Amino acid sequence: MDLTLRGDSVVTFDLAALKDMPVSSFETSTVWTDGVSRFTGVALVDLLGVLGEKGDSIRAVARDGYAVEIPVSDAVPEGPIVAYEMDGVPLDADMMGPYWIVYPYDSDPAYRGEEIEARSIWQLDTLELGD
Repeated sequence: MDLTLRGDSVVTFDLAALKDMPVSSFETSTVWTDGVSRFTGVALVDLLGVLGEKGDSIRAVARDGYAVEIPVSDAVPEGPIVAYEMDGVPLDADMMGPYWIVYPYDSDPAYRGEEIEARSIWQLDTLELGD
């Protein structure tokens, strides 16, 4: 399955292309999983850098049509990643995968709460950069 980035241009990544990008990983607990897990993927800031454009918000859309607005200000180094693995295993497309926006929830109290949980979209299909 592919991940599509939309801005003034459109870029599509398959899993191999995402794995060719700089890898980011961290350990954190989530409200959806048991205990602490290691998530691996591409930093959201690095993905947005591919578009080379500026914007104020990101519209993240899941395969089932669920969509959420994420402020571009969330896309920082040491911030959320588009994960493709949990504990070294590819994310199951029938569950949370193949791509899931995961924040390092345990690293900062600002990453806890319903607002951030709503931004933690799984079965991610498209990221649209907007104003």
